[in-house]
Amino acid sequence: MGKLVIKHLVAKGCTKMVVVNRSEDRVAAIREEMKDVEIIYKPLTEMLNCAAEADVVFTSTASETPLFLKEHVLDLPPVDPSVGLETARVYNVDDLKEVVAANKEDRYRKAMEAQAIIAEESKQFEAWRDSLATVPTIKKLRAYAERIRAAELDKCLSKMGDDIPKKTRKAVDDLSRGIVNKLLHGPMQHLRCDGSDSRTLSETLENMHALNRMFNLETEISELEQKIRAKVEQTQK
Repeated sequence: MGKLVIKHLVAKGCTKMVVVNRSEDRVAAIREEMKDVEIIYKPLTEMLNCAAEADVVFTSTASETPLFLKEHVLDLPPVDPSVGLETARVYNVDDLKEVVAANKEDRYRKAMEAQAIIAEESKQFEAWRDSLATVPTIKKLRAYAERIRAAELDKCLSKMGDDIPKKTRKAVDDLSRGIVNKLLHGPMQHLRCDGSDSRTLSETLENMHALNRMFNLETEISELEQKIRAKVEQTQK
């Protein structure tokens, strides 16, 4: 028990401690194991003097009777005036059990909070992952619109002649891009789903089919369709 106390104190940043024991052998072994910590041995006869100088006293004994009593505290040599029985606190094993129980309850509560966060993040990740399946359709739709835009822009610029100022050429090009982006905004929004309800999933599937038919995109959607149908069936159970 004493060795465990020393290890925990070291873990909390304590670098100097006094160990009172009947013999020095065990203390020397601990000191050899923890060379970065100053461990001072004192015989049992100096227990009260050591207690008077200590900030915290930990006691552990195999004896059937306590070795450190209230009377010993009363008989301690004079110390800091702020230290006395009215300001001292005694903790035993039962007190530690209450601390352990409180810590377990706190860890359980935090674990529940963590599980809720993980569940929400997992849901968002799955939605993001599923949205990636629509990327080929989105890319082909954009490419289709860009081909039309570029072709019509060339026709327009050729009719305007070769002496068009760069500023005018850029203005016409920006205008054509703006029109295309605004026209694509709606279809693009309907190609995304968050996976949270069957209505949105079904609409996404219908939109995929509709765009493929209307623009002849020839996008491979069987994999996405299979995933979405599985989710629809799951949400309807």
